[in-house]
Amino acid sequence: MLTWGIAQIAEVERLSEKTSIFKIKILEQNDFSFIPGQFITLDLPIHEKRNKRLRSYSIASAPQEGNPIELIIGKVPEGLASNYFFNNEDIEEGTTLKFRGPLGVFTLPKNLNKHHIFVCTGTGVAPFRSMIRHIIQNNIPFLSIDLVFGARWAEDILYQKEFEKLAVEVENFNYHVCLSREPFQGYQGYVHEKYRHVAKSFEHEKTSFLFCGWREMIDQARQELSKLNYKKEQIIFELYG
Repeated sequence: MLTWGIAQIAEVERLSEKTSIFKIKILEQNDFSFIPGQFITLDLPIHEKRNKRLRSYSIASAPQEGNPIELIIGKVPEGLASNYFFNNEDIEEGTTLKFRGPLGVFTLPKNLNKHHIFVCTGTGVAPFRSMIRHIIQNNIPFLSIDLVFGARWAEDILYQKEFEKLAVEVENFNYHVCLSREPFQGYQGYVHEKYRHVAKSFEHEKTSFLFCGWREMIDQARQELSKLNYKKEQIIFELYG
């Protein structure tokens, strides 16, 4: 059983009013080993009952990038954790937090000889960023990866310049942004039409989907792909946010 440890906020980068990057230093460990896609659970001082204090966040950095690790946290209206991270003057570099991890089985597939379509909304991009950076930094062979990122507004696009740069530099990595609430030079709409269009280019049996994001998106995706006769084992998902 994993025990609780102590972590420390090493750096805070406010991306917008709704999203921040928190770099978390795991104390008493020089190295912090995890599999790309895993998360840590924080026990935040936001409630008397422990089950109301726990919040889990996927690690957005790659394992070889060391300690501190990177979390990207979104603001949820009236959320206890959001109030703690975004409206708390005591949150600063050096603040300590109780944590447990790494945890989770939504991890980088061992076999990358299929066409992998990573689909995410909002901060659900975190585990995919960890996976993609790990693959590229370690020169791991892969057939193809398409990252489909969905958001409502342009200000909600996360790691955009980084992924655009990788799409230019890395062969067989493609990046697609879908915005649902405002005109956009890319694709305007929801992620579903985009990943279906991307999948049309690939052999049905050699395609694998990984989803991370809002429940409504994942529920619809499972229905859509089932109608297209994709098997359950081709669809891997994790609820997020």
